[in-house]
Amino acid sequence: MDNRMFMIARDDWSLHRKGEIDQERHKRKVKEAIRHNLADLVSEESIIMPQGDKVIKVPIRSLDEPKFRYNYQNEPQVGQGKGGTQVGDVIGQSGQGDAEGPGKGGHEAGDQPGEDYYEAELTIDELAELVFEDLQLPRLKPKAAPDMMIDDIRFDDVRRQGMMSNVDKRRTLFEAIKRQSLGGGITAMPHAAAAQSHWASPGEPATGAAGSATGPVTITGDDLRYKTWEDIRRPQSSAVVLAMMDTSGSMGAFEKYVARSFFFWMTRFLRTKYDNVQIRFLSHSTEAKEVDEDSFFTKGESGGTRCSSVYELALRILEADYPPGQHNAYVFHFSDGDNLDSDNPVTVRLANELLERVNMLGYGEIRQHVYGGKQLWEAMSSLTSPAFSRSILKEKEDVFKTLQAFFGEELAS
Repeated sequence: MDNRMFMIARDDWSLHRKGEIDQERHKRKVKEAIRHNLADLVSEESIIMPQGDKVIKVPIRSLDEPKFRYNYQNEPQVGQGKGGTQVGDVIGQSGQGDAEGPGKGGHEAGDQPGEDYYEAELTIDELAELVFEDLQLPRLKPKAAPDMMIDDIRFDDVRRQGMMSNVDKRRTLFEAIKRQSLGGGITAMPHAAAAQSHWASPGEPATGAAGSATGPVTITGDDLRYKTWEDIRRPQSSAVVLAMMDTSGSMGAFEKYVARSFFFWMTRFLRTKYDNVQIRFLSHSTEAKEVDEDSFFTKGESGGTRCSSVYELALRILEADYPPGQHNAYVFHFSDGDNLDSDNPVTVRLANELLERVNMLGYGEIRQHVYGGKQLWEAMSSLTSPAFSRSILKEKEDVFKTLQAFFGEELAS
């Protein structure tokens, strides 16, 4: 009798994926931290400035390996806290009073250890992808004669005529085998052997795989098959965006920085997500003028403010270059709200004229230390068109809020 004993065991292969699981968990934590800090990151000076860094550093809480945490102080502990905990959350807390604890900025020094943080790096493109994921041009409509854009080519057909560079070798060989098999000149070739056959020019024998029982395969001109392609086209509605900024003397460093931050992300958003969008830059003090992109983001002016001048220029540009039936038009104006009292009614009248021909008019007013409403803001409140949207920016973090207000999904319809 055979008394040999055997042991059957099975590996827990889930343990081999621990590194992969930890890596995915790390990526989720990084994205969560970035989304939580989007408002701060969007207004980061190193990103907005023309010569700014191309890599952004985001503080991320370190993820510790699971381990037992001992209660050295013998303090009473109950369960896992108040609920709502997630993987990686610190459950055990010191029972000391408020007099002791980890040190924090702006407070007295503490005597307890804190949490470890490290800085994760991401590029501007990676940050932009998160910023733009829920943004789109509102009320974008197909026009009478949309431009046709070629996105790609796709090989999706086989024909008897074409260029030799586009010969489909597998199908050509199959046609040659099929023809000779029907004529009795060759035995059937297995699929695997056909895949390993040696390719030859038309008229020369193409031998089968080594050791196969197939005879030589002769390819004729009638056997040749060519791949053909088609252009993948999609209609792309034409759109123009007018970026208008107050550059008068009342616009201080903070106001200009916030306005430029918004327009920086707006232009990047439009060029990332839309292929057929034109952006034109207008600046104004008492007089409005069209400027190039570099001047728009770097140069300022002095003097008074007459906002109606830029609305009048916008109307002239749209009437001359962008017929309503062929283009979607968007206008965004940023100012500190300081405008000539006598000019406010004129500005509102011109804004109403713009609203009759544009998909959207957005007005952003920058107030750093002003808590009451300015007269231009109050005058703009008379605009009741659904195509009009406005936002107040009191701090840098409001740039992201305004992007969502002007390009959010709720305005898409």
